[in-house]
Amino acid sequence: QVQPVESGGGLVQAGGSLRLSCAASGSIRNIITMGWYRQAPGQQRELVARISSGGTTNYADSVKGRFTISTDNAKNTVFLQMNSLKPEDTAVYYCYFGWPFATDWGQGIQVTVSS
Repeated sequence: QVQPVESGGGLVQAGGSLRLSCAASGSIRNIITMGWYRQAPGQQRELVARISSGGTTNYADSVKGRFTISTDNAKNTVFLQMNSLKPEDTAVYYCYFGWPFATDWGQGIQVTVSS
């Protein structure tokens, strides 16, 4: 399908902001949903935010009011704006593009929030 490529991660102090980007290598015209998961060391991967092709968004309770997911369909890209970051947001963040019968995952990008 497509190869998602994440960018924008890094190290930030608590209270700071980061913007993650995930660009697809091809068209996302027939996408059903796309979004971001994260996985902290020793923990299961968890959904952070997702957006449907119709624009419906869902967020994990832990990030509501702080994170915003958006897309630029012309550029085949999904974004995650992360504000008021907390040390517990430290994780590897994975973007994905969900198709009717498959899901394409990015390789993951590290986000580290220092206290």
